[in-house]
Amino acid sequence: MPENNRNLLILGVVFALVMAYEFFVAGPAEKRHEVEQQQAQVAVQQQQAAGLAPNGQPAAVVLTRPQALAATPRVAIQTPDLAGSISLTGAKLDDLYLSQYRETTQAGSPSVELLRPFGADNAYYAVNGWVGAPAGMPTESTPWTLVSTGPLTPTAPAELTYTAPSGLLFHRQIKVDAQYMFTITDTVTNQSQAPVNIAPYGSVERRGVSADLGKTAMEGAIGMFDKQLKEERKYQDWKKDGDKSFTSTGGWMGITDKYWMTVFAPPQTEPIKADYQVTPVNGVDVYVASYVGAPRVIAPGASTTEVTHVFAGAKVVKTLQAYNNQLGLQGLDKAVDWGWFEIISKPVFLVLDFYAGLLSNIGLGFGFAILALTITIRLLMFPAFNASYSMSTKMKKVQPEMKALQERFKGDPQGQQKAMMELYAREKINPVTGCIPMLLPLPVFYALSNVFTVTIEMRHAPFGWVKDLSAPDPTSIWNLFGLLPWDPINNPVVLAIEHVPFVGGIFLLLFHVGAWPIIYACAMFLSMQMAPQMAGVDPTQQRLMKWMPWAFMIFLAQSSVGLVIYWAFSSVFTMCQQYFLMRRFKVDNPVDDFIARLTGPKTPKPSAKAETKAP
Repeated sequence: MPENNRNLLILGVVFALVMAYEFFVAGPAEKRHEVEQQQAQVAVQQQQAAGLAPNGQPAAVVLTRPQALAATPRVAIQTPDLAGSISLTGAKLDDLYLSQYRETTQAGSPSVELLRPFGADNAYYAVNGWVGAPAGMPTESTPWTLVSTGPLTPTAPAELTYTAPSGLLFHRQIKVDAQYMFTITDTVTNQSQAPVNIAPYGSVERRGVSADLGKTAMEGAIGMFDKQLKEERKYQDWKKDGDKSFTSTGGWMGITDKYWMTVFAPPQTEPIKADYQVTPVNGVDVYVASYVGAPRVIAPGASTTEVTHVFAGAKVVKTLQAYNNQLGLQGLDKAVDWGWFEIISKPVFLVLDFYAGLLSNIGLGFGFAILALTITIRLLMFPAFNASYSMSTKMKKVQPEMKALQERFKGDPQGQQKAMMELYAREKINPVTGCIPMLLPLPVFYALSNVFTVTIEMRHAPFGWVKDLSAPDPTSIWNLFGLLPWDPINNPVVLAIEHVPFVGGIFLLLFHVGAWPIIYACAMFLSMQMAPQMAGVDPTQQRLMKWMPWAFMIFLAQSSVGLVIYWAFSSVFTMCQQYFLMRRFKVDNPVDDFIARLTGPKTPKPSAKAETKAP
């Protein structure tokens, strides 16, 4: 048992060291990197304002977003989930907002911008068409003619045409559903006197990346080829590793952000060649994810048709799975960065999402879904935890005998160990049964940490005073959890201190402690108080263990508050399970002792001696 307890203590210390490294070393280093990137971005903006590129040469003219929109004729996009327009210059999908999502939780916050027009700073757009030798093939600057009327809606497609000098007639029909899928049907008719050889292509381009992208989740290049997610690189790795190419039959490819993405899906039976490139242009890194489909020969008077899908929207798991089933886009839901333990993360999310949908029908949100998930996980782990807590309760019951053995064999370690083994055998105690189940929550911890970080369903999900379950608890002990009219989180002095190397990491740990991390620490502390005292552990180690709840409180203060809420609920269930088992085995516990102190001392019973005393 002492060896097992030491291993458990080592496990806790190692976990604490890992968390400490994250917040003391990795966290401040990331903040310094962010400051450096912001400073570099400011320098670039200053050079652009002076009309110079980073190499000192005249820079390209950068338009504001409204100026870039006004520079080309457009057809509007109006759907329940999307708003924007398509540029008739190049037939580019380059202006798109996600109407159902806001930038922040503040009232009046603007809709999330997904795509930005060519010519504006950090332009981001999708364009497709044809490549080949005939003269006048359509390019990104080709003027298309709108032949339909009205905006593009789920019930009204847009119709575009373009005639090349070579005699090729291009017709494009663009449809959009009620969510995020565009269907582009291109028909090319050869009106010339000679056969032509052309091939379809699609390209997602991002001209410049803001400093906040690629920090945590997978943001950058993404691609599914031959039913395997073969391309998944952050922008930093994309630039460092350089260009890559893939060949496949069908698949999909493009650029992803944490919660949104833009990808092309060619016909799933067509052989394609995909390329991922990054090229500096006028001091700006241009990231391009493109593909070229199978070439085809069009005889005079003949035509060919290509149907391509473009997903441009939020990575809602149910939506991605629906497109997977409806359009045969295999693995589209893998665009969500499930992490290494997808086998655990994804099922946990599906259960949580199911409860959220079920409870939303009666007006309850994700916070209660977390409670339902906690109950489910605790029920699944009940046999192991019950055996563990039963064993721990038995150990607590024999604690006085163990202490007596330690005193009796104080100078005889071998004799003490033999006596304890005899005690364990007599009371049917197996210490390993009490220790191993404590490792079960670790995979769940990782899975939930990932779920609350990368799934859009958690983004801006409210629960009580919490407005976003994917973000840290917004309250702070330093303004009495909002009772004082002071915002410590966004205070300029606080932000300045947080950017100081090393000191900033310590300050960040101590300053941002909200209500839920404190609730979790209190629940964990009470749970530990009900556990049996470790045998064979010196008093210093025991005192160290008592500080663990408060250390975890500080470390988890910067985690997603949804994760902290789960652990708080789980700790409460642990206490309840421990309490009932201790009552069952008739073991003294802190709860009953506390209730006894509140209700006052009991009237002592008269002793037998007093009862038999002669009058």
